[in-house]
Amino acid sequence: MIDLSIILVNYNTKALTLQAIGSVFKSKTNYNIETIVVDNGSTEVGLFEETSSLYPQVIYIQNEGNLGFSKANNIGIRRSKGRYILLLNSDTVVQENTFNIVIEYMDRNTSTGACGCKVVLQNGSLDKACKRGFPTPEASAYFMLGLHKLFPRVPKFNQYQLGHLKPDEEHEVDSLVGAFMVVRREAMEQVGLLDENFFMYGEDIDWCYRIKGAGWKIKYYPKTSILHLKGASSKKKPIKIIYEFHRAMWLFYNKHYRNKYPLYVTGLVYIGISLKLAFSIIVNKMKVKS
Repeated sequence: MIDLSIILVNYNTKALTLQAIGSVFKSKTNYNIETIVVDNGSTEVGLFEETSSLYPQVIYIQNEGNLGFSKANNIGIRRSKGRYILLLNSDTVVQENTFNIVIEYMDRNTSTGACGCKVVLQNGSLDKACKRGFPTPEASAYFMLGLHKLFPRVPKFNQYQLGHLKPDEEHEVDSLVGAFMVVRREAMEQVGLLDENFFMYGEDIDWCYRIKGAGWKIKYYPKTSILHLKGASSKKKPIKIIYEFHRAMWLFYNKHYRNKYPLYVTGLVYIGISLKLAFSIIVNKMKVKS
């Protein structure tokens, strides 16, 4: 029996992907784990050959093009056999005890549909996306207005990033980050796979929304941590990435909130997303290439 299926999507991040796989195989675990690497039509060469040579146990799937993060993960999930499914980013490094701790936690807490650990950035700070509330219009407004920074301990103004919750304590939350998210197979079978309308952002929040809506708990469990090597914020980003980030906001709102709020709220949400997109594009163009 496979206990944990690790799904890792690669797109032109060969060095990082090999580092992530290496950390997986350095881990010490009492459980049966399978690792599935899905390459999304990378133009880099050599990942398959190096992976096959260094880690012949890895199941390697080659897509002909970039199908998006959600679709690529779903391809890996369909191939998986584990009791639990782990979405793991290619730019992460897991600790030796990470898999033991999260599997034991999920086995003890059978009402938990998805679990995440503490995610630490390269500078040592917390990746705030690892424990989030749902982006309701109210939560999003407080976040965009910066009230979570002015009142970091006030729950009302910290509904999205949950900054008032201590990062070293276990919490039930709304959403985790797709960089590291363990999902119980029964929960996945109940709510379905990742929504492939989300190309590369928002699919993790949407999945958590559906899992929680089906009656499962979403838990943040910081008794272990991983390193998330996010790109430096000073670097310019392709317009496609900026666009997909904001399109995910629009998709999520339309899917889960549009019918719950009056028309004027929807109009304000659309205006807010549009202004944020325009501002992000302007700021991105002003950044100097490093």
